[in-house]
Amino acid sequence: MSKTRIKELNFFTAESTLSQPIADATHQIPAITFLVARLVTEGGVVGEGYLLAFHFNPSAIRGALADVHGLALGHDVNDTRGFDRHCDKEFEYFGDVGLLRWARGVVNLSIWDAKAKHADKSVRALIGNVRDSVPVYGSGGWLSYSNDELRAEVTGYVKRGFDAVKLKVGAREGIERDMERIALVREAVGPNVRIMIDANQGLDLPRALQLAEQAKAFGIDWFEEPLPHTDFAGYAELKAKSGIKLAMGEREYDLVALRELASRRALDLWQPDILRLGGVEGWLDSAALAREHDLPVLPHYYKEYDAALCCTIPDAYGVESFDWVDGIIDRPLRIENGHAYPTNAPGWGFAFKDAALREIR
Repeated sequence: MSKTRIKELNFFTAESTLSQPIADATHQIPAITFLVARLVTEGGVVGEGYLLAFHFNPSAIRGALADVHGLALGHDVNDTRGFDRHCDKEFEYFGDVGLLRWARGVVNLSIWDAKAKHADKSVRALIGNVRDSVPVYGSGGWLSYSNDELRAEVTGYVKRGFDAVKLKVGAREGIERDMERIALVREAVGPNVRIMIDANQGLDLPRALQLAEQAKAFGIDWFEEPLPHTDFAGYAELKAKSGIKLAMGEREYDLVALRELASRRALDLWQPDILRLGGVEGWLDSAALAREHDLPVLPHYYKEYDAALCCTIPDAYGVESFDWVDGIIDRPLRIENGHAYPTNAPGWGFAFKDAALREIR
């Protein structure tokens, strides 16, 4: 058997050392948890990938991982497209999106890690590097935060060199509370730090229009997921009437929404989620389509992967930063002066600490 074929594949759970209950406009989240895939090739190379799981559907995602496990064993890590096609074929009956796409995606990431390590290159070097760093913004601003917690988070980002921060909107108390929080953040970070807002699909069009109009006075850079992700007409109307930049894409398993919103001139920033898109190939394919429509790429959540991939494309707008995995991996992403600097180490350049992992039997 080739040394690049997968001999072992195991899955683990992990929890962030920063884990605490949080909430956005649509979800209450009790803990920050992850699922980790770790494979070993016949040549003894280890590849890892992870996905952000929170507390959602633990039995279902583990079942999906078990299905992908059988497809991955014996596969050559150099044939990443072949692995995706194999999964597409086998998952067609129940649909190759949803949990099966997540499971395929986390294994895809571990395959890319091993593939690059076999070549003794970083993933970005293997794909083709065009830059060494990418802008990064500090994310969070959860609706469950007190004013003091919100202020501490955004000022902490600024002290660390971030020049952009994002907060959640869609408070149950109404638009007055949203505006109070936006004003608090602007006062805390000063006039030179960019502020973004994220509604997590929690608003209807009238409230989104009202909030966008009022928020413009505070220099909001862009408005993320103001409406349900399938409301293409709503996005078009909000864009036309408010004039504020709109960002979305993290809920998409395919490129339908990107095509629809681009054709309606209803989107300014494309936010691919590497797990929902099934891994590296899906991410890169979406970035290429976004480029055809002059839409910069602003990926969702996975800075350890997104920073590296953004360094392979010419039009990356930035990456999102949470600190959640930093305490449980061996080499956190380097962030300085508002930029993320992916490592030149082989593969993705980091691994989860064994002590943080609990194997899924």
